[in-house]
Amino acid sequence: MFTQVTTSLLLGFWESLKVFGLTLIFSIPLGLVICFGSMSGFKPLRALTRGFVWVIRGTPLMLQLIIIFYGPGLMFDLPAMPRFTATIVAFAINYACYFSEIYRGGIESIPVGQYEAGQVLGMTKSQIFFKVVLLQVVKRITAPMGNEIITLVKDTSLARIIGIYELIWAGERFIKKGLIWPLFYTGVFYLLFSGLLTLLFGYLEKKLDYFRG
Repeated sequence: MFTQVTTSLLLGFWESLKVFGLTLIFSIPLGLVICFGSMSGFKPLRALTRGFVWVIRGTPLMLQLIIIFYGPGLMFDLPAMPRFTATIVAFAINYACYFSEIYRGGIESIPVGQYEAGQVLGMTKSQIFFKVVLLQVVKRITAPMGNEIITLVKDTSLARIIGIYELIWAGERFIKKGLIWPLFYTGVFYLLFSGLLTLLFGYLEKKLDYFRG
């Protein structure tokens, strides 16, 4: 029975891992685009972007999953997206908005004097950003980004709301057979994966310690 449970949980964990990985692939660059929009000097774009971020951050991810999967069909009579695609779209948009605020906080935390010093040296805005600012921003956002990414590990369980077979669903199905321990067993997977990520981000923070600015 232990082998059967482990095999089932590994299949569920693989689905959770796909949601986790694809969400990061899409949300990390998308978050940067949203960040630049929210910092834009064009006021209508800035207001629109910040309003969008406010809505996404102020509503539950579960609600966003339901709306993205069922909304097109119910509101516009369009065919529903595949369940897995809808999951990735919802997760990517949600986490991109959180990441965008982390990016914005990191960029705005850099002293204005560093930008001015770069200009005095004849550097362009892009040179100042990539050669002076970027690595300092990476240092400052590593910890909050790590927290959000670890949260994503646990949030993957929400995918079940639109019928995605993930880790907790894999453990819960054994309740019908009178077994509760597989559900606790799922916690081991989350703890190990979160632990590995914690070690990874701790290592990255130490590697970036020389950026104190």
